[in-house]
Amino acid sequence: MPSGEPSPTGPANPQKARRGLSRLWHATGYSLQGLRAGWGESAFRQEALAALVLLPASLWLGASWVETAVLAGAVLLVLITELLNTGIEAAIDRIGPDWHPLSKRAKDMGSAAVLLALLLCAAVWCAALYHRFLS
Repeated sequence: MPSGEPSPTGPANPQKARRGLSRLWHATGYSLQGLRAGWGESAFRQEALAALVLLPASLWLGASWVETAVLAGAVLLVLITELLNTGIEAAIDRIGPDWHPLSKRAKDMGSAAVLLALLLCAAVWCAALYHRFLS
């Protein structure tokens, strides 16, 4: 049976059978649930609180819409990466508490992705601040 078609007993996930605005409405609800779940993680909370300061600051610091978009995008990339990392960790933890080298590798790679996003964000903001105040 091709994927996307419901099985004779019905879809395993009711979201797959929805179409149009109903699907969009429910997907939005699931996304908000994901943000609430992310808020339960201290790292995401810290980054989100920093974003509450940095996103408005990007409007002030950016000299053009492109600069503002890059500054804000770097901040949002950190939040996106943190949510994906948390999702990886949750999926690995669902499998079981036993230590496994592949589980460790997946978690380490998710953590490395967050680190790279943070380094990129810091570099973009430092360059913008340098350009604005020291050049």
